[in-house]
Amino acid sequence: MAQSPQLLNQTAPSSSLTLPHSIHLVPLDQIAGFDVRPGFYDINGATAIPGGVNFTVHSHSATSIELLLFHRTEDEPFAVLPFPQHYRIGNVYSMIVFKLNIEEFEYAYRADGPYDPRKGLIFDRTRYLLDPYAKAVTGQSQWGATSPRGQHYKARVVKDDFDWRDSQQPLIPMEDLVIYELHVRGFTKDTSSGTAHPGTFAGLREKIPYLESLGVNAVELMPIFEFDEMQDYRQYNGNTLYNYWGYSTVSFFSPNTSYAASTEYNREGNELKELIQAFHQRGIEVYLDVVFNHTAEGDERGPFFSFKGFDNNIYYLLTPDGHYYNFSGCGNTMNCNHPIVRQMILDCLRYWATTYRVDGFRFDLASILGRSEDGSPMGTPPLLQSLAFDPILGNAKLIAEAWDAGGLYQVGTFPSWNRWAEWNGRYRDDIRRYLKGDAGLAQGAALRIAGSLDMYGSRGGSNASVNFITCHDGFTLWDLYSYNDKHNEPNGWNCTDGANDNNSWNCGAEGDTEDPAVNELRRRMCRNAFALLMCSRGVPMFLAGDEFCNTQFGNNNAYCQDNLISWLDWNRLEENRDMFQFFQYMIRFRKEHRVVRASTGDGAHGFPEVSFHGVDPWRDRPFDQQDRYVGVMFSGWERDSGTQIVYVASNAWWENLEVRLPQLPATMYWEKAVDTWQAEQSPAPISGNQVTIRGRSVMVFVAR
Repeated sequence: MAQSPQLLNQTAPSSSLTLPHSIHLVPLDQIAGFDVRPGFYDINGATAIPGGVNFTVHSHSATSIELLLFHRTEDEPFAVLPFPQHYRIGNVYSMIVFKLNIEEFEYAYRADGPYDPRKGLIFDRTRYLLDPYAKAVTGQSQWGATSPRGQHYKARVVKDDFDWRDSQQPLIPMEDLVIYELHVRGFTKDTSSGTAHPGTFAGLREKIPYLESLGVNAVELMPIFEFDEMQDYRQYNGNTLYNYWGYSTVSFFSPNTSYAASTEYNREGNELKELIQAFHQRGIEVYLDVVFNHTAEGDERGPFFSFKGFDNNIYYLLTPDGHYYNFSGCGNTMNCNHPIVRQMILDCLRYWATTYRVDGFRFDLASILGRSEDGSPMGTPPLLQSLAFDPILGNAKLIAEAWDAGGLYQVGTFPSWNRWAEWNGRYRDDIRRYLKGDAGLAQGAALRIAGSLDMYGSRGGSNASVNFITCHDGFTLWDLYSYNDKHNEPNGWNCTDGANDNNSWNCGAEGDTEDPAVNELRRRMCRNAFALLMCSRGVPMFLAGDEFCNTQFGNNNAYCQDNLISWLDWNRLEENRDMFQFFQYMIRFRKEHRVVRASTGDGAHGFPEVSFHGVDPWRDRPFDQQDRYVGVMFSGWERDSGTQIVYVASNAWWENLEVRLPQLPATMYWEKAVDTWQAEQSPAPISGNQVTIRGRSVMVFVAR
């Protein structure tokens, strides 16, 4: 028998449901000592209302569902409330439980139903089930503590009373973005960060002035949905390995409470909202890296804590004999285009867009989102189309990682409706190979710099192609030019994990070296890469720490490393201040020259809008002479800025080259704006149009 929790005495938040006046005239039922009545069937999850809590959950094949109420930290429920059958409409169970104070309980469910694994039906009435629409998961707030490992997850009811005041989203056009990818914990966890709250949303908030000074205007947060870092817990060579990256979702609607500096009982997410609000006040957008392709429940060997217990054969792609398709490489694959799952994903993204004011989403292994229930790719995936045209998501950036672990690679062909952008993996690969000096890459590099027109047409130059050379998955920029081979020994898989096609080059010595010539070459190679990234059409993105030569010591798959391998070492900022200043300079250069970022409609002074050049201008076959030299010229005109002409000259050869720039009108001259041969940049006019570009360097010229 339940105790008598006190009546809610606080004013209901604006987001709470309002009970109709007639509700008090309806006789109430009694279950387990609580007054109850049928609830709000179209409001999923658990929601505080005046006088109690509304619980709504659905299952297509369950025969009965029970609501379990727990005191904090206790694993046995103090009350079990079966949903009466007349509280069920269709496949939805809904019940209002009165006189429940949200701060005095946690909850879970149990569901009973048929057991026929060959049909994907595996109901087990003994299992505690986490609400798929839970807004907060309990027991996860302390990183690395003993966790349920998927056995007894419970949820809390969250009071949404955060005051956004008059803060507005920046609504930055795609073409003007500079995206900075970071891991919330790793960004400030090391003591060198100097933050008061390392490894948390609050710690990241302390670094906003730094990010503002760098010049980025969008941050992409690696997964912050609730995940269990203990999922891959193991000991190897005396080190503790975790599910550090977090690409294994436990709850799609819940923020990771271990990223909060304090325990936020029933107000989980407020610290994250404060962070987003602070970013918006500085004109910086916030994107979430979301993982809808699979869950932490894994395959038959994995835990059973939520979706398996409600409708295993709906939420997951199953083979004809009831096993799990594994297009994610992580054990299971979400059945994203089933109407139930599609609606949940849409509800989830709407929730983050409205309740947290998130500006955009990057979809991990997004090709899975376009697979049908038999696993085959769909021509017009309903989920992707729904997200593209949803009114709530109308201003949200939608960015696809356009491939999956099942071999589907859709870079350049991902369904878009002019709404979806893509991580351009071909940009990464072509630019990496070109910069390290591979032969025959000049034309490919030119196309990538020009916005991958061969892949996206004119759309690529402004909002389709997200250009990157580094990201969380792979080498850092410094490691890209410090290692020929991956060094993933600390991961414990004998270096069988992580990509083998890194297209990296160690500049003459593997790993750390005292050789000044090697180190200077590495620094120049980093400058080359970032200069081209900032002078390419499309949306640039780079990895946190690249601006001060952060290293992962050659580990190109640091998913399990919760230590200095993954944490940023902020001491390197002072050691490499010149690199930071170069990044600042190039970001500022990009912002000042719109013609580099996007089409202005027409060229200027008779020049085409985009043109390719070899060491001599205007040749019919510009890259036949020297296939390691690339010249790309952008020209355009705008009412505000007038004529803009920018020439990007890149020499991936190891010898100097004599280059003739296109001849300008008599009233104009070329100014050297960037020269990566040196760390400090000092714009200067040049005489005529003949220049020497030294080996393995990039120069950028602006017409004045």
